[in-house]
Amino acid sequence: MKEFIEFIAKNLVDAPNSVNVDETNEEGKVVLRLYVAKDDLGKVIGRKGRTAKSIRTLLTAVAAKHNKSAYMEISENTK
Repeated sequence: MKEFIEFIAKNLVDAPNSVNVDETNEEGKVVLRLYVAKDDLGKVIGRKGRTAKSIRTLLTAVAAKHNKSAYMEISENTK
């Protein structure tokens, strides 16, 4: 799932080298934290959050295929 989100994000942004995804398990749920450059936050979130919602929908479908539950958070890359 981590690689899937990374692939989508790198193809959306202008600075693909700044894309980073951390994967953790919290209370039986996979939590993915997507970090992108400050200038690319708008591209990943999209108008009215439509792009982020679409990415989350795809993530839910991939997680269900693996009999898991997943959630994604988007943040600015500070590294």
